[in-house]
Amino acid sequence: MEYIPFDYPDRIRRLRAKLGLSQKRLAELLGVSFASVNRWENGQARPNRLAWGQILRLEIDGSGGLRKPPLTGGGSSQVAGALSAAEDKAAYRLSGKPPEPHEPGKVDFTAPPEIVRLAVEAERLTYGHLFSPAFATETSLIDPLPHQRIAVYDHMLPQPRLRFLLADDAGAGKTIMTGLYIREMLTRRLIRRVLIVPPAGLVGNWQRELRTLFSLPFKIVTGADARSGNPFTGPESDLVIVSVDTLCSAQAFARLRESDVEPYDLVVFDEAHKLAADRNPDFTVRKTDRYRLAEAIAGASDDPDWMLSWQCHHLLLLTATPHMGKDFPYFCLWRLLEPEILSTIDAFNAYPAEARRRHFLRRTKEEMVRFDGTPIYPKRESRTLSYDLGPAEQQLYDETTSYIRTYYNRARILNRSAARLAMSIFQRRLASSTCALLRSLERRLEKLDGLIEDIRSGRLTEEQLTAYQRKADRTADIFDRMTADEEEPQEGREQNEVVEDQALTGVVATSLAELQAERRQVEDLLGLARQVLASGEEAKFEKLREVVQDGRFKDEKILIFTEHRDTL
Repeated sequence: MEYIPFDYPDRIRRLRAKLGLSQKRLAELLGVSFASVNRWENGQARPNRLAWGQILRLEIDGSGGLRKPPLTGGGSSQVAGALSAAEDKAAYRLSGKPPEPHEPGKVDFTAPPEIVRLAVEAERLTYGHLFSPAFATETSLIDPLPHQRIAVYDHMLPQPRLRFLLADDAGAGKTIMTGLYIREMLTRRLIRRVLIVPPAGLVGNWQRELRTLFSLPFKIVTGADARSGNPFTGPESDLVIVSVDTLCSAQAFARLRESDVEPYDLVVFDEAHKLAADRNPDFTVRKTDRYRLAEAIAGASDDPDWMLSWQCHHLLLLTATPHMGKDFPYFCLWRLLEPEILSTIDAFNAYPAEARRRHFLRRTKEEMVRFDGTPIYPKRESRTLSYDLGPAEQQLYDETTSYIRTYYNRARILNRSAARLAMSIFQRRLASSTCALLRSLERRLEKLDGLIEDIRSGRLTEEQLTAYQRKADRTADIFDRMTADEEEPQEGREQNEVVEDQALTGVVATSLAELQAERRQVEDLLGLARQVLASGEEAKFEKLREVVQDGRFKDEKILIFTEHRDTL
């Protein structure tokens, strides 16, 4: 404790008097108890190193904010400037006299030695990365796991231009890996401006974790900030978090396009699978505004309305589901990483495996271990269980399949895609449960009754019936376009339920007779479905009961997911 001077009781009392603080208020500022401050002033106990450092910072400027040297540059001139400023502020706080003017860079050696020591230590720490390759782990409140260290220090940091898709399983700690990378790059003065673009629901979580674990003071930008000014300019715009939907709005993106916005060195997109793009049957590409935003930032946009005068140097995409069963959207993610090389899906398919490893990393939970080699997560066993349908269920399945083929394969050119969608909905609900199929058939019958009544009353003509086909053809399968966490509830129902209902309202009939024929078949299917439901026996749920009652799972927790709420 030799670094604490012998006159510390007097200095603490003088500091408290100059700042007009009571012992209780000073204790609150220092994060200690009132009794501790009282004992210090009476000489009965000494402050610890942390508390004394806070006291010295209060002596400097009264707020605990010792100025640090700028991020860029370095050398003895910065130390001299810091020491000179420290001397001036300390002298003014302790004596009440204004400081004498200093020549630039001049040190007169009159500052308290503790302040000099803090300034020199701060300068020394700015070069800590030269002596410790994993310096961020020493200055952060985390203990990185092996797979996190490997991702940051073996795959990401060695790259002079990072264009990377980090696709580890959920729970791997992609936020921690990103924070480590940012902290290391800032410490090494390789980046200055960072933009993080997560979904709206994760904005607060990103700010909290980066501030708490890595001492990174990121600022959240909202739509209101973009309306009142440009939040991407000025000293507070270097470390920014903004939701993807806010940033792709017209107002916020216009702010990002303004000429006085400095380029961001690193841009991070969290939940990158939400940057959706796909290819239509006619080979035209369908892009969402989220994807157009990512294109603009990555320097891949050819749309004048979605172009920036700059592009980020480093781009990091985070997702646990990079490939959602469709090749073209997966290619679109890769295109953001290397727009010039991966300009077509053929170029992507021919991209060498060695080159892909520079841009991509995915580890499953089974691969993640602790330093002693023990698994982090319990072993995961995945099995698909099969079952045989009973006679009544088999009849319902066959009749429903025949109905689908008869009516929805007759789809005309106007609503061919809508027919495929309706067919897939009936098939999914049939596979889910008899109850789910029953509810869809009831809604279908209700729609047919409405159309028949409208035609009989003259409220609907055959031309208007054809218009229904055109409208239905614009209904897309929500399961192809987004994941469950992207859906937005509508009128107290899940979005996929609303879209499915819209798809089932489409018709292929062009006359009253055809509508009536379809109605009779739907009524027959409803009768079969009610019989199966009334029997209380379904092969699928018998298999589920068998699994639940299996002795191997006696003491295990069981969580059951279903795609359709009607199955519950």
